[in-house]
Amino acid sequence: MIRGFLAALGLVLLWQGLVWLTEVPPFLLPAPSRVALALADRWESIFHHALITASEILLGLALGSLLGVATALVLVAWREGRRWLLPLLLISQAIPVFAIAPLLTLWLGFGIASKVAMATLIIFFPVATAFYDGLRRTEPGMLDLAATMGAGRLSLLWRVRVPAALPSLASGLRVAAAVAPIGAVVGEWVGASAGLGYLMLHANGRSQTDVMFAALFVLMLMALALWFATDWLLRRAIPWQPDSLLTEKVTT
Repeated sequence: MIRGFLAALGLVLLWQGLVWLTEVPPFLLPAPSRVALALADRWESIFHHALITASEILLGLALGSLLGVATALVLVAWREGRRWLLPLLLISQAIPVFAIAPLLTLWLGFGIASKVAMATLIIFFPVATAFYDGLRRTEPGMLDLAATMGAGRLSLLWRVRVPAALPSLASGLRVAAAVAPIGAVVGEWVGASAGLGYLMLHANGRSQTDVMFAALFVLMLMALALWFATDWLLRRAIPWQPDSLLTEKVTT
């Protein structure tokens, strides 16, 4: 934590020094001090837009994760439908999600629904693929042992495959937490009346670069908080999957 803080402080000092040395105009690159002042002056407005973006991110994360988990379970349990669903899963990612953002805005309006749909589409794929990969790579010995004890297909799925695939699901959820803000902000850029993406777009049109950086800073803090919260919850939900890097001993 301390090293991360020192690294961030070093980047800020480097940024401030670059502005002093180059004397770049503030509308191109504002100094960190100007960004801090903009954040303090516009705090109420930025906080209001941040709450809207946070609600879009959390709803998209929840819906995308549930949809991804359900899809992975269907792919494993429904052998006949797997041939049809897997190509559809791949096709859903062949079309750039950013390209359909205007369509989502057209269909769902300028409100929160189109932004949640955008975030859901981005989150869905990493969760579905990570969980499906974990479900289909269950150790054969565990399946053979459960089968010899009389376990049926559903029992094998819920009692063997799902617990064994939880670490893979956790990896997918971590990726989803990292990319969740992208969908919401891109959706706000395409068309919105509130949110950090809308605020950044509005500030850009008025050449208020310091406000743009302030909104970007708040968005970065939100993304980091979401990722660390997700990681913290997953570590406690799957305590049998330790992080070997944390206990790694350096030998000479």
